[in-house]
Amino acid sequence: MGISAALCITDRQKGLLIYRPTGNKSAILYNVPMRILLTNDDGVYAPGLAAMERALRRLGEVFVLAPLHEQSGVAHAMTFLTPLQVRKVYVNDKPWAWTVDGTPADCVKLAISEVMSEPPDLVVSGINGGLNAGVNVFYSGTLAAAIEGSFYGSTSIAVSLQYDESERYHQAADLAVGVIEKILKQNSTSGRLYNVNIPQKALRNESPEVKVVPVDRSQHWETFERRIDPVGRNYYWLTWHPEPRSPDDTQMTDLTALAQGYITVTPLDCDPTDKQGVQEMADWDLNPKPSGAAHDAEQTGPQVRVSWRV
Repeated sequence: MGISAALCITDRQKGLLIYRPTGNKSAILYNVPMRILLTNDDGVYAPGLAAMERALRRLGEVFVLAPLHEQSGVAHAMTFLTPLQVRKVYVNDKPWAWTVDGTPADCVKLAISEVMSEPPDLVVSGINGGLNAGVNVFYSGTLAAAIEGSFYGSTSIAVSLQYDESERYHQAADLAVGVIEKILKQNSTSGRLYNVNIPQKALRNESPEVKVVPVDRSQHWETFERRIDPVGRNYYWLTWHPEPRSPDDTQMTDLTALAQGYITVTPLDCDPTDKQGVQEMADWDLNPKPSGAAHDAEQTGPQVRVSWRV
């Protein structure tokens, strides 16, 4: 049938139709529950995770494996130097999720390779408490979990909600799952990665609209606040809080669209290669010339001393 997607679904009124790759072919399975892996970077007890789990149930079977502690800003870090212990989390004396004292990327790796009986059809990361738009996509643990899922060939979607004290996660989760369902119906590429951001304005709109937009690569406003601890040493807090761009900005990006109240969807590419750069550098002479220095002589390294009074 020419289907290359790791997951597609038809109109739910006609039943669930899943295409799962089996070697060089795609198995066509009717009325099969979708396998969904859900994780986040805010931790297993975050309200956004619980709201997303509830909303995703209407799409299929949800398997939750999330970090034990908050992992915001860890990007794609992985745990190498300490062992990882996976534990069950119970709600009302019933198993609800798994958790591990590791990073979001750890969670996806462990879930797919060790804990789940079969690979997921869909990986969802979120809902994150705070937008992951602009250059924040490079720092986000939420995005990293979705990226890791795409490495395994699963359609993967990161979902983030603009921070607000009202924490209307259940409403945001319902919107997010509606967008996810639309993505899955039209997705045609195996392992594709999507970033979904929901502004607070969309929660107050009876008919919020979705914009497919690129990442805003402009510089953010971030500063460090310097303070002094009780013994007189300086320490610093990062005070950056990303806010949507002004609606008056002419170029439509994720930040400008969010400022205008749109839900944003950005397809992301995990290939970091600068293909134009590879072509330009193909004829460069980069072979180092012998220096003639005696490399076998004993070298004395610099003397290093750490001072806490910066």
